[in-house]
Amino acid sequence: MVANQRIKPLCSTTLFLEYEAVLSRAETRAITGHGLDDVQAIMNALAALCEPVDISFTVRPMLSDADDEMVLEVALNGFADAIVTHNARDFKPALALGMKVVKPGIIVRRLSK
Repeated sequence: MVANQRIKPLCSTTLFLEYEAVLSRAETRAITGHGLDDVQAIMNALAALCEPVDISFTVRPMLSDADDEMVLEVALNGFADAIVTHNARDFKPALALGMKVVKPGIIVRRLSK
């Protein structure tokens, strides 16, 4: 869907580095079976596909997890249509800002039609 430009992922430098750090952790790689070279390839692909977003912090703190705050700020500053996450419950306060929060399966079903 990204390759067909049906969706456009947004990312800030800080959020990108957080993703890279999580994917590089030994415990994450043990679960996924990826090596550090695989992580680098994944991050390179993600960098090529994401639209970069500059952050102007406007609503912090609003969520219970500081890492989730980064996602919310990218979505708001990048004028995202929605935050797509399995963690919808923790993003519930974002609804008050007019931000939609949608689980990935719902987006896949909607866009597959």
